[in-house]
Amino acid sequence: MSEKKRRAPKQDRAAATIDAILAAAFQLLERDGLKKLTTNHIAARAGVSIGTIYQYFRDKDDILAALAERHSTAIRDGIADLVIREPEGPGTIRHIIDLVMRSFEGEPATRAALMDAAHRRDNRTLQHHHTAFLAALDGKAEGLQRILTPERAFILTHAPVTILRAALIESDLGLDPAKLADELTRLLEAYVIALATTETGATPAPRPS
Repeated sequence: MSEKKRRAPKQDRAAATIDAILAAAFQLLERDGLKKLTTNHIAARAGVSIGTIYQYFRDKDDILAALAERHSTAIRDGIADLVIREPEGPGTIRHIIDLVMRSFEGEPATRAALMDAAHRRDNRTLQHHHTAFLAALDGKAEGLQRILTPERAFILTHAPVTILRAALIESDLGLDPAKLADELTRLLEAYVIALATTETGATPAPRPS
């Protein structure tokens, strides 16, 4: 039997254990909030020992950061796939905004806790996702890549996440998620139209009201 075949069951069990730990952490975070979340509670909920928790994660924040990374990676990949399939399709920007807004499931407090954990573990989180997003587009969305300078790509990848993170932190403002999505879409659409106009010299058509 090959080394790869011998290792597969162990790797599958490890992946299943990590899945259970992350699912338990999310469920407890939703139910009890961040202050009551402990590694002991997560272990009990996941049906594993506390030793197993520390086999894979350093502490509670490490678990939350891994959960945040899993959610945001899935959304980033979904956005890249959307842009590749419909780089100039109608409603593409709004679809992207909707994907970003769903990047963290659950209540606002849960989403804020996950985003904060990700940034505490690595303050270059946005940079990593920016780089990975551009790598996913490489050679697959030529029309878009042609007008994206590093500065423009930075704005497109950072602006929506930064604004939505601020909205989560400043939840006492009572912002309506649907209206916020509308305005963020308006902002990015205007920016993309301006980029296209800069490249072609054409006069942009007025945006439908």
